[in-house]
Amino acid sequence: MIEIKKLNKAFGDKVILKDISVDIEGGELFSVIGPSGIGKSTFIKCLIRLLRPEGGQIIVDGVDIGSTTNEFTLAKVRRSFGYLFQEGALFDSLTVLENVAFGLKYLTDIPKSDYPRVVKEKLALVGLKDVEQLKPAELSVGMKKRVSLARSVAAEPKYILYDEPTTGLDPVTTGMVKDLILDMRAKLKITSIVVTHDLKLALEISSRVAMLYGGEFVEVSEPAKFRQSENKGVKEFMEISHLSRA
Repeated sequence: MIEIKKLNKAFGDKVILKDISVDIEGGELFSVIGPSGIGKSTFIKCLIRLLRPEGGQIIVDGVDIGSTTNEFTLAKVRRSFGYLFQEGALFDSLTVLENVAFGLKYLTDIPKSDYPRVVKEKLALVGLKDVEQLKPAELSVGMKKRVSLARSVAAEPKYILYDEPTTGLDPVTTGMVKDLILDMRAKLKITSIVVTHDLKLALEISSRVAMLYGGEFVEVSEPAKFRQSENKGVKEFMEISHLSRA
């Protein structure tokens, strides 16, 4: 479980996150939506302390990392997270096998001799096989997303963070990514946190949706209730996204 209490983050005089409080339950698929540049990526970077907040608590499985400077504590908590970067962030010079296995050395005690087996299992989990010796340049956009996701779950994290997973993708690949996110939750029973500007995606996959607007979560609710929200920011974003309230 992740408990966030009065989280604040600013860059200079610009306040990005203001007194955000929310609990994310184990096994939940929790989405944070809002326009580009509103602070969604800042939110998840604070969650794993890639950014240090100005105030508030971030309690992960009972451990508050909001203000700690203990690198051992931070490293231990970060091992609980997988992170699917917006750009995929594969290493161009490494093979698929080497990319997926990259974190195993630092995050697990798995012997190096077992890396090929683990990589094969994780690739199969995302619907890929016989691609271990390929380089990223030889992969399609959809395949790169699958490999990136396989790498994110290779160390068997308890939580996975998706940073704008469908940005720049065509409708077919977007649908594939949606199915992958749902598959990971179903197969691994993993807690998933998605930040996206794609409201349609969020409403289709989430157990709850949070709207980030003006630095605050102005609505946090199940998709059906979210559609009916009377909040001005939510209503405007629904209209911009060409989605009905029904």
